[in-house]
Amino acid sequence: MNKLLLHIEGFMVLLLTICLYVFFEFSWVWFFVLLLAPDLSMLGYLINHKTGAWIYNIFHTYSLSIGIVLFGFLLTNSILLALGLIMTAHISMDRMIGYGLKYPSGFKENHLNRV
Repeated sequence: MNKLLLHIEGFMVLLLTICLYVFFEFSWVWFFVLLLAPDLSMLGYLINHKTGAWIYNIFHTYSLSIGIVLFGFLLTNSILLALGLIMTAHISMDRMIGYGLKYPSGFKENHLNRV
């Protein structure tokens, strides 16, 4: 049950993020071009599992993405706001389909698998 709730939560955050993106009338071209950009953090796994998990988790936590959204909003910086929303959409999409924060024991080990 908990795992299902986490998947639904990811879906709802994704919907909210898309609604905000529509509200601010940002470019859909940039949305789709940058949607998978946070996955470049997987390159950290080329170093080792511990470093890979750490870098991946930094770019896949709501704390960073929502922080970017808040800074964009507070500074009235539409670029930061759009980037933060795209990053939040990416993270929520990952959560919705079952990808979570990684453990240093291996790429396939994530917090949603242990729920």
